[in-house]
Amino acid sequence: MFVNNMPRYEILSQDAMAALDRGWRRLVSELGVEFMKPEALDLFRAHGQRVEGDRVFFDPEFVLEQVAKAPREFDMQARNHDNDVHIGGNHMVFSSVYGPPFVRRGNVRRDATMDDYRNFAKLAQSFKAIDSVGGVVAEPNDAPLDSRHLDMLLATFTLTDKIFQGNVVSGVNARDTLAMSDIVFGGRESIEQTPVSISLINCNSPLRWDDRMLDAQFEYSAANQPVILTPFLLMGAMSPVTIPAALVQQIAEALTGIALSQLIRPGCPVVFGSFLSNIDMQSGSPQFGTPESGIGLLCTGQIARYFGLPFRTGGGLNSSQTVDAQAAYESLMTMMPTFLAGTNFVMHSAGWLEGGLVACYEKYAVDVQILEMLQHEFTPLEINEDSLAFGAHEEVGHGGHFLGAAHTMERFRDCFYRPFLSNSDNYERWNRLGARDTTTRAGEVVDKKLDEYEAPAIDSAIQQELEEYVIRRRAELGD
Repeated sequence: MFVNNMPRYEILSQDAMAALDRGWRRLVSELGVEFMKPEALDLFRAHGQRVEGDRVFFDPEFVLEQVAKAPREFDMQARNHDNDVHIGGNHMVFSSVYGPPFVRRGNVRRDATMDDYRNFAKLAQSFKAIDSVGGVVAEPNDAPLDSRHLDMLLATFTLTDKIFQGNVVSGVNARDTLAMSDIVFGGRESIEQTPVSISLINCNSPLRWDDRMLDAQFEYSAANQPVILTPFLLMGAMSPVTIPAALVQQIAEALTGIALSQLIRPGCPVVFGSFLSNIDMQSGSPQFGTPESGIGLLCTGQIARYFGLPFRTGGGLNSSQTVDAQAAYESLMTMMPTFLAGTNFVMHSAGWLEGGLVACYEKYAVDVQILEMLQHEFTPLEINEDSLAFGAHEEVGHGGHFLGAAHTMERFRDCFYRPFLSNSDNYERWNRLGARDTTTRAGEVVDKKLDEYEAPAIDSAIQQELEEYVIRRRAELGD
């Protein structure tokens, strides 16, 4: 977990914030938001909101009243308490890529498997910069659809001891996530006191929350597990093409989803979610790592702070089909504003490729390298007599060099960040050692991490109970 003490980069004026505030109020009150779950409609109706069919027309002040019940910051416990995290404030938590049905390793692109999921769990455990294995890091297409979440959860609990994201495909899957969490963490009281999972609840933009996501939201919020209420906005497709319009829609959708969680359980933890980019207006394809998405990301941080909420956005997003310069610069175009905005929970921090369709092994290592370097860059300087190094000038004098100075010799081992992936050999040495490019070296880093991986310790009785639960539930689900 990284603490970002650098100043926030805020680009919205007071007048701009006031205009956005008026915009979301008009959307929720005049057009309303659809909730495709009767229980949600009943809650809003019982609290005085006008409901017509599946649509709720909100009093904006009611929405703000509910949002104010959510905590500004909260803690999460991991199986290994050395990996506990804090969500909110200056803290940044980084999680793996989420949701790809395909994987890429080297030149091979194929369906993801359960072995791939296990491998990415091992990588998340192995890299210190990654705080969470995530959720569906790679969709295991070789496992039965109705029960694969059980195998993923078992792998998550046994191969990692970091926080994780809950399964949100259905209310049933959410209940299984909670039941297995109860086994690992000693019961429902323990996980309600300090949450263990954080789950992504996407809005079916524009202005509709669908039933399957709502089913999961009800389960997690009732159990006091944080949910990330996230509008999925690709400007030109799921929102208007202008950034201000997309921001207004994002506020309307996120705040109404957050209000629902507070009706389910007042005071339960939530995260203001954002996934905002645009489409290519020539092809209609999604684009990532664009200037527009970076601007929207910076605005989102300022907006979330305005409402007093922790927020999620950013990551190593890109549209490239392979691990090339485009993949790197588009990912940096998104990850840099992620840090400038001080994002609290960062999904897709490592492994995202091809617009999120692919979880890539080599890209995972490249992204962790970018992440480590940014964490170093966003660590404030220590400026004191020692770092000013006046004595080194006295020793070296005019026209000398500092390579052998005492100040240098005392610090040369750790005075600069040393990237694990970059290569600074001269051309002759680089060529003599095989002329390995960054992607090749990234693959070697991944292979080494997987070869050296050691599973974190877990109580044998807990592991046996988890395995028995998976076997029983798999049979009950018909797989």
